Amino acid sequence: MKTAIIGLGNIGSRLATNMVKGGQQILIADRTYEKAENLAKTLGSLALPRHIEDIVKEADVIILSIWFAGIQEFFKTYESQLAGKIIVDPSNPLGPDGQGGFKKIIPADESSGQIIANLLPAGAKLVKAFGTLGADSLGKAAFREPERAVLFYAADDEVEGNIVATLIKTSGFDPFYAGDLNQSLRLEVSGDLHEFGPLGRLVTISKAKELV
Repeated sequence: MKTAIIGLGNIGSRLATNMVKGGQQILIADRTYEKAENLAKTLGSLALPRHIEDIVKEADVIILSIWFAGIQEFFKTYESQLAGKIIVDPSNPLGPDGQGGFKKIIPADESSGQIIANLLPAGAKLVKAFGTLGADSLGKAAFREPERAVLFYAADDEVEGNIVATLIKTSGFDPFYAGDLNQSLRLEVSGDLHEFGPLGRLVTISKAKELV
């Protein structure tokens, strides 16, 4: 299956780097083709730059490493072309707080993953993944020895969940299933399975079993 990352900011660029290190060919795109092309030159032949509209046609698995509001716009633009695709959502519902930081832009008891699941175009499948660690940890903790750090994921469908779990392994982390998409809130900022929530740190498989 062809895997793609749309959005090459702090999270997306690190995911692409990790996947290439793990031997995964990855299609990459950003708002400008030049940004994808420059990253591809850095990462080598396994990273293939594309325009966003070409990724939508070509990829089977699309990791949307873009702002929460941008995902909603993406669905509106490409709705008719997403049937049969696996959409991976690492988003956290954050926006600028006007003081140089960020704040949650939806009610505290709501999850961006569940909102996105309700907006998902017909025929597409959603997996919540790659969003439980900050960009710094995604870069520094990948392929950690002797025990890998965990990335939690949530999915309603086992087949799609297993496909994304394989990508998590390839990117240098241990995948750990947190449950159906109704558990998405736990995987987002301030959730109990997020690095920046009560958990406050990276965990290994043994600790993850205690938490979930």
